[in-house]
Amino acid sequence: MASNDANSISYKGMSSDNIKGLVLALSSSFFIGASFIVKKKGLKKAGASGVRAGVGGYSYLYEPLWWTGMITMIVGEIANFAAYAFAPAILVTPLGALSIIISAVLAHIILRERLHIFGVLGCALCVVGSTTIVLHAPQEREIESVREVWDLATEPAFVFYAVLVIATVLILIFRYVPQYGQTHIWFYIGVCSLVGSLSVMSVKALGIALKLTLSGMNQLTYPQTWVFATVVIVCVLTQMNYLNKALDTFNTAVVSPIYYVMFTSLTIVASVIMFKDWDRQNPTQIVTELCGFVTILSGTFLLHKTKDMTDASHGSMAAARLAKHANEDGFGEEGIPLRRQESSRTP
Repeated sequence: MASNDANSISYKGMSSDNIKGLVLALSSSFFIGASFIVKKKGLKKAGASGVRAGVGGYSYLYEPLWWTGMITMIVGEIANFAAYAFAPAILVTPLGALSIIISAVLAHIILRERLHIFGVLGCALCVVGSTTIVLHAPQEREIESVREVWDLATEPAFVFYAVLVIATVLILIFRYVPQYGQTHIWFYIGVCSLVGSLSVMSVKALGIALKLTLSGMNQLTYPQTWVFATVVIVCVLTQMNYLNKALDTFNTAVVSPIYYVMFTSLTIVASVIMFKDWDRQNPTQIVTELCGFVTILSGTFLLHKTKDMTDASHGSMAAARLAKHANEDGFGEEGIPLRRQESSRTP
């Protein structure tokens, strides 16, 4: 009898709604992964005829290819948002890691950006660590009004987190980004990820408001709904600006996984603080999530340290080939025949 109940539960888990959510999540990963490549192509094209985004230019706003990438990303985000309406988060969220693989593969094929084999291993560690955290994260609590989300967002713990994030972002933008943004990827991605953790909390509130409104309980009359909408707009514009700077300055195959890791990690932290997820978990689940964080840190470190190894190895191989041809032709580094050099040394 218990076996039949278990089969019934597993069958319900693969309902038509779950299948729709799965398809939407996979589609979202493809669109978002591809959008990184299309946007960078647009940034490169715009930078060739104007001021690059990495140094403060906005010529990409006049580039149709960049807008194509932006629309592709919006389609992916809409698909991801819709997936949560059909399937549980434990099914949808881990699939976001597929956008890293898609982005890296397309960057290799289209942008000719090579990733060292250890970079591939680092990317895999990032995906494994993030997936471990998400798969062991608790289910979201049932919320019946946007005012409940507002009450959670105005509790002291999350207010402290929000103030800390805003202060950190302002310090990064006005102090560190102008000096180190062009040489250290962490500052651009840090701004995107920190701001993104707040935007996701607001997006959740809007999603709840929209779902309840469509079910007959209008949430658009509450001022809290519009406050969350304003936060989303400000955060998304900030993320877009600094993500463009990161894509224009650094290798896409590096930007994508680091952004995913930092964004996912900070979003989980924000969710734990706001929704008190760990209060409903046992120690084993919490330890497993911490192990996932360690795996993420290891993968990110490995990926960051090996991002230039491919270029260095290709450069050394090219130098070796030039030296080989020079020896075969009988010429030295300065174009002087080797035989003449040898004869000049002979008294």
